[in-house]
Amino acid sequence: MSDDWSVGELDVDAYLSRIGYPGPTEPSEALLHALYRSHLSTIRFENLDIFLRGEVDVSLAAIQDKIVFRGRGGYCYEQAQLFGAVLERLGFGVERLLARVGPDGGAARPRTHLTLRVRVRADRSVWLADPGLGSSPPAPLSLRRYRSGAPQEVDGWIYEVTPDEEHGQAVWKLREYQAGTWVTLHRWDDSKVQPIDVVLSNHYTSTHPDSWFTWQPMVVRRDPDAIRSVLGRTYTVTHAGHTKTRRELTDKEFAAALTGEFALTLTQDEVDVLVKAPTGRAGPNASG
Repeated sequence: MSDDWSVGELDVDAYLSRIGYPGPTEPSEALLHALYRSHLSTIRFENLDIFLRGEVDVSLAAIQDKIVFRGRGGYCYEQAQLFGAVLERLGFGVERLLARVGPDGGAARPRTHLTLRVRVRADRSVWLADPGLGSSPPAPLSLRRYRSGAPQEVDGWIYEVTPDEEHGQAVWKLREYQAGTWVTLHRWDDSKVQPIDVVLSNHYTSTHPDSWFTWQPMVVRRDPDAIRSVLGRTYTVTHAGHTKTRRELTDKEFAAALTGEFALTLTQDEVDVLVKAPTGRAGPNASG
């Protein structure tokens, strides 16, 4: 049997230790939710290797070394591959999906976000698991409930997954209710994704001048009650309903936040490099 996504390389026990999950591992809806929440609580969304190494290595071996063994975080191509590999090893059905990020309208955006469709075989339920969005839903979202049109509320955050058509193609949209308005976070179709597709999308996201991941360091901490983020030097706390507070960090505060509030394992030399990194510019964006 082929192992296109290299899931056989995964050290499942080391991953479970990294996220602090000591419980049973029989595949079920409860396990999926427990693993997802534990993953979000311990693994940060971050793009720092773009500035530290000039690239992001999205091979599973490199992802495991960085996130599981070296105490770092990662962005969507890393986090979704890692979480997907864990789920496959534990007996879930997993499909990788490349999504276009951003609100409705305008020109077609590139497929720059990797997310997961997960099947729990025991009860035939289907879920969207999106651990690498940064502003990730705090729990997996049901992909069966769209038929009733019912929004899904998790920890006060409200989402829906809805079918639509865009640029002449059938798509699925993940939408969030923000300040009284439904906002599309990303959309995807059912095209099969291969590892080389992730390599190409990652190359664009981590190197192209139009990708905002190349403009500034980003770190996001997803807690159940809030999203805490630093983009460049702007520190933002977002609560359900998209109530935001913002302030600008000094270089010293930024350096302290990386290894303090965001709990990333970095050497002093790495922190010094990140302090000197660009702090953003205006223009189009892409998400990974």
